[in-house]
Amino acid sequence: MPATPVEEAEAPPVPAKERPIIVIRKKVSGHGGHHGGAWKVAYADFVTAMMALFIVLWLTSADEQVKVAVAAYFNNPTGPGKLNALAAAGLGHAIEIPKEDMAKLREKIQQALAQTPNFKNLKDHVEITITADGLRIELLETEAGMFFESGKAVPTPTGAALLARLAEELGKMPNTMLIEGHTDSKPFSSDNGYTNWELSTDRANSARKLMEAHGLRPLQVNQVRGYADRELRHPENPQHASNRRISVIVQYLPPLPDAAAEKEAPGKDSKGEASKDDAKNGEAPKGEAPKAAQPTTVPTSAPKK
Repeated sequence: MPATPVEEAEAPPVPAKERPIIVIRKKVSGHGGHHGGAWKVAYADFVTAMMALFIVLWLTSADEQVKVAVAAYFNNPTGPGKLNALAAAGLGHAIEIPKEDMAKLREKIQQALAQTPNFKNLKDHVEITITADGLRIELLETEAGMFFESGKAVPTPTGAALLARLAEELGKMPNTMLIEGHTDSKPFSSDNGYTNWELSTDRANSARKLMEAHGLRPLQVNQVRGYADRELRHPENPQHASNRRISVIVQYLPPLPDAAAEKEAPGKDSKGEASKDDAKNGEAPKGEAPKAAQPTTVPTSAPKK
């Protein structure tokens, strides 16, 4: 008999490899945590942009002198550059005062001195005038000695307060100063040879020391002068009390080199053209003395021996 095939039993399925279970847990925190520093960068950019905007607005509204001073600084930031007043303005926190603005400076100083205690009794003895040398501020003495003790180079409390207030304002300016001392014609009696010359000089020097201690820069005073009675305020009355005075002169600033060169350039061209035209016509240029005629020499034959 043929053998009957034996049916093989199916093997049970192999179970799939078990996958690991991953559990993700999220922490939920409040809104007071740290958000990083990105906002600081954005805020810094915003502040920088606003600063640049206000600088541009200030420059567009500034006058030409300020623009020239700022341009000179950026052309040479390591030094004072061509503008002498720029470096001085940096020290005094002010822009230069041109000649035509001395009237404004006079008003500003008058307002500052008005804040001095008891100035109502002093205003008739303080005179501020614009002269060829600059702004002249004079402290006129009285018979009793309002600003300096009689016959001495020591300021009174009133004089010291007024000079200190004046120094606070003038120290902000880039201008240089001259300080002068004057006396009347009364002879100064002294056994050691001390005369009005020494008294006027010592008073001017005392004013310099006091003003430098209250606002003037050390190099802001160019000269200290003592005139004795050689420059009387009232020559018709040499012994008048107001002849005794201290004068503080705010000097004019020198012209800017670039502006001076621009003013000279057209003059040179016009002068040169005028000189050429005059030369063509055989005339001497304007502003020059005519040249003396050169003697002409006529060649002669050598004498025969």
